[in-house]
Amino acid sequence: AGPRSGAFRAGELALAEVRRKRNTTLKLLCRLAAEAVLSSPSGVLPHRDIIGQLPGQVLRTSGGARLLVRRPSLEEYVLLMPRGPTIAYPKDIGALLMMIDIHPGDTVLETGSGSGAMSLFLSRAVGPKGRVLSYEVRDDHHAIAKKNYRRWRSAWEIGHRDEWPDNVEFIHRDISTAAADMKSVTLDAVVLDMLSPQSALPVVHPSLKQGGVCAVYLANITQVIDLLDTIRSCKLPFLCERIIEVTHRSWSVLPA
Repeated sequence: AGPRSGAFRAGELALAEVRRKRNTTLKLLCRLAAEAVLSSPSGVLPHRDIIGQLPGQVLRTSGGARLLVRRPSLEEYVLLMPRGPTIAYPKDIGALLMMIDIHPGDTVLETGSGSGAMSLFLSRAVGPKGRVLSYEVRDDHHAIAKKNYRRWRSAWEIGHRDEWPDNVEFIHRDISTAAADMKSVTLDAVVLDMLSPQSALPVVHPSLKQGGVCAVYLANITQVIDLLDTIRSCKLPFLCERIIEVTHRSWSVLPA
């Protein structure tokens, strides 16, 4: 249905789910290749047995375990893809996207790239006419973010009729030294995910549109206090609208 193209093809991503004890589910992500094998705790499943099948089929491993095989969502991909640093989790990314209220065609700045999770969600949000500038100071994080982004795009193009936009520019540079870069760009929104976001604010605020939103992802309240102190002491033109913590509670509904 829609843009999805039907049966699995070699080269695209597949997600296999196997039910485990205590009503838990093990999820296995693989990129399909004719000679490869998917290994699970309950046996193996050759990729050739997946290729040509429609998503949503239940297949059996060599050990008789039932695997539900389907295409991964973007949320599942970012949770299972290779990581360097800890990712911004989808529950937090969803809140950030609502905060910055971006639209197709917008230009958004992100620091830092991390493992590429936020980059992928921003890429989808701004669409093919939009642009994402993703700054990362660490060489290893910069490399893995680019790799994860390209892996998702290439697999998407095989398994879908439409093309995933090539709209993220990964820049290996400290944002605090990028004032010259910012002079040539107008930003609709900014997302900061870095240890010291206060060092980025003086650089990015001249390029942020009047009324534009800067969302900051921080791990603890001490970092929030430091950020607000810097905004006040440096008299930066930002207003703190709200500070939130996003909680996520999973439920398990079982027969009595």
